[in-house]
Amino acid sequence: MTYRILLVDDEPLARERLKRLLQPFDAFCVAGEATHGDAALDWLQQQPADLVLLDIQMPGRNGLETAAAMQQLPQPPLLVFCTAYDEHALQAFAVKAIDYLLKPVRPEDLARALQRAQEWLQQRPAPVPAAARNHLTARTYHGLQLIPLDDILYCQADQKYVTVVHDQGETLIDESLKQLEEEFPTRFVRAHRSTLVALDRIERLETLTAGGHQLVLRGHAQGIPVSRRHLSEVRQLLRRL
Repeated sequence: MTYRILLVDDEPLARERLKRLLQPFDAFCVAGEATHGDAALDWLQQQPADLVLLDIQMPGRNGLETAAAMQQLPQPPLLVFCTAYDEHALQAFAVKAIDYLLKPVRPEDLARALQRAQEWLQQRPAPVPAAARNHLTARTYHGLQLIPLDDILYCQADQKYVTVVHDQGETLIDESLKQLEEEFPTRFVRAHRSTLVALDRIERLETLTAGGHQLVLRGHAQGIPVSRRHLSEVRQLLRRL
């Protein structure tokens, strides 16, 4: 099993150094990064982490305040502080940190903290499976936007961004197509390496006179191209509808 780590530090060089130090530890992977406490809490609202490596002195909400807020999550991650200051050690353990590492973090200290974290994680009861989501969440200029799954026509990737096309318009989200495909295998079908289509919006599969195929969606005028690689899977799924 591989355990997911979230790095929280406002200094890019500190995060890069931690990532280098973590490379030899196959039981752990860096699943995400955040530059301040609020960003870390937002990230944890969207996806899980087993362990958070957390700085204390950061802009806005400091590490101790962030750690206290993390304890209110349904499945709080383990916490290890990585800081240049040693005067906060007692406060760190008051918010249930399992270790306290001084910068620059030494490889042997990190190894000790990871060993302790792994022992704790192996003893932790398996979480109760969360209820399936019925919406996607996006951070916009106006705050959090909820996009009901029933309103989605398709999701399209463009480099590192994914655009969700839905009945109310288009919205950028932080999740990847791979994440959506794995979480909602019965709701979406991959029509192209960069496109997931909502199965319940498909009206028909068309053969184009110029060659190739496209999906016609209910409520959408433009056809969605289907690549040769994914054509067989699309046809099989449509036969079951």
